[in-house]
Amino acid sequence: MSDAPPLIHVVDDDPSVVIALRRLLHSWGMQVRTFASGEEFLSALTRSPDADCSVIDVQMPGMTGLEVQERMNRAGMDVPVIFITAHDEGGVEENALRAGAAGFLRKPFTDEALVGLIRIALQRRRKPVAYAMKPER
Repeated sequence: MSDAPPLIHVVDDDPSVVIALRRLLHSWGMQVRTFASGEEFLSALTRSPDADCSVIDVQMPGMTGLEVQERMNRAGMDVPVIFITAHDEGGVEENALRAGAAGFLRKPFTDEALVGLIRIALQRRRKPVAYAMKPER
């Protein structure tokens, strides 16, 4: 088993969300790689499918988070996906979970809610969970 911290991919078109999530996940001892669009993320994932979990915004210009998930599923990419969204559109959560998402959070959400979902997703993949139980201060 590797001692390397888990690598989490964050995909969101809002730079302030990306910065906040990067800081949060780093404080819990996770590695983070960020992407500003679904297209950028899929291109990188195709070249180097090394993520342990992906946190993806539902609503982005161009390709939506659900479209990203669909392409990942079609390509056989086995990376847990946790969706985040500020929009409350009917049926989106159900569609995401039915397609295999590991979780779904509506903004604003607590740090613990996101980290808890990531932790569960990592445990389901039987990857080592090498991050602190409490954020570093």
